[in-house]
Formats: sequence, structure tokens, C-alpha cells
Amino acid sequence: MNRIYILLIFILFGSLAAPSNAADSPASGWFKSDYTEVRLVAAVTNVGNQKQIPLGLHFKLKKGWKIYWRSPGDAGFPPRLNWSGSNNLATADIQWPAPMRFSVLGFDTQGYKDEVVFPLRVTLRKSGEALKARAKLDYLACKEICIPYTAQLTLTLPAGPSNTSAYAHLINRFQSLVPGDGTRLGLKIENAFFTDEKPKPMLTVTASSATPFTKPDLFIEGSKNIQFGKPRVTLTNTKTEAKFNIPIFGLKDLKGGSRSFINSPVTLTLVDGMKSAEKRLNVALKTSGAQSPNVVSGSIWQIIFFALLGGLILNLMPCVLPVLSIKLLGVVNHGGREPRGVRLSFIASAAGIIFSFLVIAAGLLLLKSAGMSIGWGIQFQHPWFLITMAIIVTLFACNLWGFFEVSLPRWIADAGEQTSHVQGLGGHFSTGVLATLLATPCSAPFLGTAIGFALSRGAFEIWIIFTALGMGLALPYLLVAALPGLATRLPRPGAWMVNLRKILGFALAVTALWLLLVLESLIGLMAAGLSALFLAAITVILYVHYRRKPILKKNAWVAVAAFMALAFVGPIWLAETPNASTSQAKAAGHKEAGQWVTFDESKIHQLVNQGKTVFVDVTADWCLTCQVNKALVLETKSMRGHFKANKIIRMKADWTRPNETIAHYLAKFGRYGIPFNAIYGPRTPNGIALPELLSESAILQALEQARSQTPSPATAAR
Repeated sequence: MNRIYILLIFILFGSLAAPSNAADSPASGWFKSDYTEVRLVAAVTNVGNQKQIPLGLHFKLKKGWKIYWRSPGDAGFPPRLNWSGSNNLATADIQWPAPMRFSVLGFDTQGYKDEVVFPLRVTLRKSGEALKARAKLDYLACKEICIPYTAQLTLTLPAGPSNTSAYAHLINRFQSLVPGDGTRLGLKIENAFFTDEKPKPMLTVTASSATPFTKPDLFIEGSKNIQFGKPRVTLTNTKTEAKFNIPIFGLKDLKGGSRSFINSPVTLTLVDGMKSAEKRLNVALKTSGAQSPNVVSGSIWQIIFFALLGGLILNLMPCVLPVLSIKLLGVVNHGGREPRGVRLSFIASAAGIIFSFLVIAAGLLLLKSAGMSIGWGIQFQHPWFLITMAIIVTLFACNLWGFFEVSLPRWIADAGEQTSHVQGLGGHFSTGVLATLLATPCSAPFLGTAIGFALSRGAFEIWIIFTALGMGLALPYLLVAALPGLATRLPRPGAWMVNLRKILGFALAVTALWLLLVLESLIGLMAAGLSALFLAAITVILYVHYRRKPILKKNAWVAVAAFMALAFVGPIWLAETPNASTSQAKAAGHKEAGQWVTFDESKIHQLVNQGKTVFVDVTADWCLTCQVNKALVLETKSMRGHFKANKIIRMKADWTRPNETIAHYLAKFGRYGIPFNAIYGPRTPNGIALPELLSESAILQALEQARSQTPSPATAAR
């Protein structure tokens, strides 16, 4: 009998201690079927004084069973909630974690397996009052067969101070799987367009990732009148860019009434493992008359010819003109000398140019193999390079002014014959190196085509094209080496050379000032000013010792070395973090000059779909050709007036600092250098790339081509 009393006591206390689904629990009771379980859970224990309450719809599924996403695919329907009968509930918005794809017997569906929580944003009618949520849930669970279910779920949260519940982590875990814009995860849906291909029309979407893709998938939601097939995915060598080709079913072509869905909103959901991104946009039709972004094509021999020609023209670009002083002095110094010495010195300069191009090619190959963005002139985006170049150019200027007798340390130079200021073949070799380094911010005609071809392909193409570019830039030196009489017939150097050296030295001083101005845009005025102060100190030290004694003392070079180190290291400590608002204002430019706006590729297609024309200018402070285009073409009174009168939207992409978005944008056109300009319009939704050197006629012709087609009725109605 005693044992019976003890057993009754255990049963009584056990029932009191057992968890229950009372009205004040932060979870409803489970609705259980043979294959599924579902309940409502809350992230808080009480409503507190919040207007919105985080809830979750929690599913558990037996192995092999699934439920559906908001767009189920070829079959099925998603969970549906009806909140009638609830107390103090104004609205309840369901959020959808990124789905997975199920392919069975040729049918593609999208949904979830094992376990999923749909986060719910519940808005109260009156904050601070208790919530009683009553939900009627209809859902479909499938394996080999599908079974529909209806569940009644009730969750009550009392009034009172709000505390985090035991279910908060569970809800937050699935909340993190709800797709956002992808910025935080390094994902980006770049662009999308329809193509009228045979046998089926296609939707093409490109996307990028800061880290290599693993197994990307894309889900499309659009018009109810069409169906999208399973995407075919193509990844680049670095796996940081993906191209999706999605067949469109239910249409023979995109002509006539079948294209009514063109320019209607489409929602794209990109999923890669635990990462996801979502974007809603209007997708344009890529017509046969439109030029689409693509990489440069052509035979290798044709591209090699372009590289030689582009390198030769590079000698006339504004980036190389500051080095003209060194080139000119090199020619004049050989007046009346022996042909053999002239030939060797110019061959040494050509070798310096070609060697520099090979070093640049090696560096770009290393960056490309590491999955980083590459481009022509990107070293000018880094302060350490600009400071180094400013120091070198300052020393060259001081040498031309006669402040010291040797331009380079003795160990660099060869034992060849010397002039009064240039030491042996090593000095001529270094002149070629400097000419190449100062040439890299410019993009000459044919140069962009050659570099785009090389950098979009493998190591062999990069080596061969960059060698050809070096040969092209070195052709004037090789010409003098082949015909030394061009230099030896000049008058012998004399007193007139002193004044010439001073003038050419000032040309290099202006180059150093330009480098410091570019540096200021990267690290701020104070840091760049400090670097300028140290360079001025180096100049003063060399001048003072030149006045006192022609041959520099050892301690003077120690002081110069110290200020060189300070000029290199000191400003980096004071570097300012770029201000976002300042950068945007700079990119926007002057509003009165035709409304420059900050570059946003995602907005281009939206604007084109509205029948507007967009002009894109990719520029940088270090790109001298960009500044020439701006001064002589883009900012002229006539061009500004044309942009304004025709309501052309001008977007400016500032590539002064490293920017992955701009680098990816250029790569889509097969371009890896600037200046770059493109025009978009109703007839050319994928853009027309303009030549590196702009002219008003080229811009006006492209604008006419971009907008010559009358917008569709749907577009005009907007």
C-alpha cells in the first residue's frame, strides 16, 4: 500500500513539473502528422512595450519529405497562414529563407527539408497589450506522394517586461538565411537581360562573389504567364564570377504579344551554400542591334599588332610626356659622339622598357592567380607607389638641375662611357624603366584592346602581349639604335645644354607635383603635404651642398636617405580614411554641368527601361588621359549643353582608389584600363564602348545610335 501512495505522489508532482503548452508559453503546441511537425514560437517571453514581435513558424520534417518555398516551381504550393480570430494582431509578414532545388522525374521544385523556421514580423495593434495569435495553416508535404495538411496553431504572449526566450537563437539562425542585398556576404547580382535565342528564348544573369563560388544556383520569379527552367551555370577561372543561362518555357519567341512581360519586374534570388542575395529589377531585351559587354576577340597575330601599335602611340600620351625631358636630353647628349656608344645607350633604354613590361606582366599574373582584380595602372591606386615615384622623379629633376653628378648609385650603372650627368648603360636602362612606370596610368588607342585580350586569357597571352607592348613603346629608341646618325649629327653638347637641362628639370618637377596631388586624393591633404615637405627638404639639401662643393659629402647622402625614408613612411601614419560623403560628392561632380551622379550599375537598366539615355565615365585622378578627355571634350560648353538639352544622365565611376565593383564592370567589356566610357539607351541596353581618346563626334554618333529607336508603348506609358 505504501508503494502505491509513493507512486501516486510521483505522478502528481510529475504532472505539475512537466512542461505544458499553456497560454503563456512562448511556443504553441506541436501539430503532428505522420511525416511533419509544426508550431509557432516566439523570440520573447512577453510583449514588453514593442510594436513588433519576432515570431517563427517552425517545421520539422521526416527524412525525404519536403515543403515548398513561396515560388514552388513546377508543382506544389507554399505554406499559407490565416490570422483571423487573433487578438491584438495587426499584420504578420512571413519571411522566406533561401530555398534548395529538388529535381524529380524532370520536375524542378523549390523548398525545404529536415527543419526550417519561417521568421514572422508581427505588428501589434496596441503596444504593451497581450498578444493572442491564432493561425490557420495550410501546407503541402511531399515525398513520392504529396499530402495536404491544415493545422490550427495558437500562441499567447502576456503583457509585461520582455525577455529573450529559449527560441530566439533558433529564429535568428534561420533569419540569417533570409536573402538580403548580398553586400555583407560579398555577393552581387550584376545584370540580367532576355535574348531571343533558338530553340528557346533565354534569360541571362551575371553575378559576382568576393570569395570563389562553390555551387551557385539562381531562382527566378516573374510573370505568371511564363516558366523558367533550371539554370546552366558557367564560372570564370577564379570562380568569382558566374553566368546563368535560364531557358524560358511557354514561348516560341519574344516577338509581338509574347514580349509583354519584357521590362516587367523580375525577382532574382542567388544562393551559394549558406550565402544568398536577392534583387528585384526590370529586365530588358537584348536586341541584335545592341552591343553587349564581352571580352575582346581576334587572332593572336592581330592583337600582337595592336599591342605594338598601342605601345608606339603611348609615346605621345600625356602620361609619358613628362619623361620627354629625359628622352630629349638622351638624344642631345649624343651629338658628335661615336655611333657605337649611341647604339648601346639606346638599346639599354629599350631593354629597360621591355624589362619593365615583363615585370608588370609577372605582377598581374600573380594577382590574377590569387583571385584579385587586375588592371592597367592599378599601382597608382596605392600610396606607397606614388611616394616612391615622387622621390625618384624629384631626384631625376635635381640631377638635371646639376645638384649632384650621378643620377643613380654606382652599383646600378655599367662600366660604360659616361656623360657629365648620366652614368653608363645602367642610367639609360633606368631611364627606360622610369618611362614605363609613368606610362602605365594612360590607355592609348589599340592599347586597351590588347590589354583586354591578354588579361582575359592565360599566362602565355599575357607574356606575349606585354612583350609586344614593350617593343612598341621602345620603337623610337630602337630606331635611333638602328640609325645612330639621327643623334650623332646633332651639335655637340655645350653651354646651351645647361639651360636646356634646367628647363627639362622643371618638367619633371611638375610631374612630382602631379604625383603628390594624386597622393592627396588617397591619403588626405595633411599626409600628402608632409610628403611634399620632405621632398622639398631633399631638394634643399642637394642644392646647398651643390653650392658649397660640387662633390657631395657622405653625410649629405645620409640626410637625403633619412628624408626619403620619412617621405615614404611618415605620411602613411597620417593617412586619412576617405570620407564617404566626400567621395560621393566628388563622383557626382558639378550639378550645373549636366547632373553628374554616382555610378550605380544596377540603376542603368532601370533608367534605360524608362526610355532614358545614360553616359558612363570611368575615371581617376591619376589618369592623365581621363583629364585630357574631360578638359577637351566632356566639360566643354557645347558638350555640356548637349547633355543637358537632351536630358542625358551622366554617371561617374571614380577608380582613383581600388574598387572591385568598377573592376568587374570594366572586365565585362573586356577592358582593364581607363579611360573608359560607355553609352546606354533603349536601342543599346547593354552599352556602347567608346574609344579611349574621346571626340564630340564619336559621342554624338553613339548617343544617336543609343536612342534612335522609339520606346515601346509600355515604356512610353511610364
